[in-house]
Amino acid sequence: MLESDRSLKISGVWAGYGETLVLEDVSFTVPEKGSMAILGRNGVGKTTLLATIMGHTAMSKGRVQYRGQDLHDLPVHQRSQAGIGYVPQTRDIFPSLTVEENLKVAARPGQWPLERVYDLFPRLFERKSNMGNQLSGGEQQMLCIGRALMGNPSLLLLDEPMEGLAPVIVEMLLGVLRRLIQQESLTVLLVEQSAKLALQATEQVIVLSRGQIIHQGQSEALLADAQRLAELIVAH
Repeated sequence: MLESDRSLKISGVWAGYGETLVLEDVSFTVPEKGSMAILGRNGVGKTTLLATIMGHTAMSKGRVQYRGQDLHDLPVHQRSQAGIGYVPQTRDIFPSLTVEENLKVAARPGQWPLERVYDLFPRLFERKSNMGNQLSGGEQQMLCIGRALMGNPSLLLLDEPMEGLAPVIVEMLLGVLRRLIQQESLTVLLVEQSAKLALQATEQVIVLSRGQIIHQGQSEALLADAQRLAELIVAH
């Protein structure tokens, strides 16, 4: 397989929920082991974009391809088996299962066994016997990311993983994210309200407004242009 065939390709995608259209003619490519920030104000289609890649929306036009495979007819569980991991904004952990049970339920063979997840998140090891509903918000987010990794994805979709968390937890998760991108060779799409945090962690960026891409480029360049960043995020 050619390296170019190992990318995530979104081509002319129109998608939404039922008859409500949210995304309009969205196209971009993320190379294998690449990373992209998805920015924009609330309600512009960022979550819908990740949900569409994962198979949770109605796609009326376009193609979603990953590693040369067209995902259009694949149900959610088969997209997971194809190597796509999803960390939803709602976290969706199982409150009546322990931390360890939450992790094991998603386990697939690969480079992320339980021990490596505990190494990445020592706090989860400390709390492994606690129920999901006994965790703090930060611990729940660690658990949600750890559970996604237990599925051994090659592509990881994260929807506002640092929302509402204490600064010390945000800094820790940012370090984890950098490790996953730089050392673990995951392909990562990151939706994040804090544009600066997202741009610091990623290589590429797209900005959405009203379901359409209004900017696409290098994260480093947009981070360095504060005026342009403010215009894109605030004005649209």
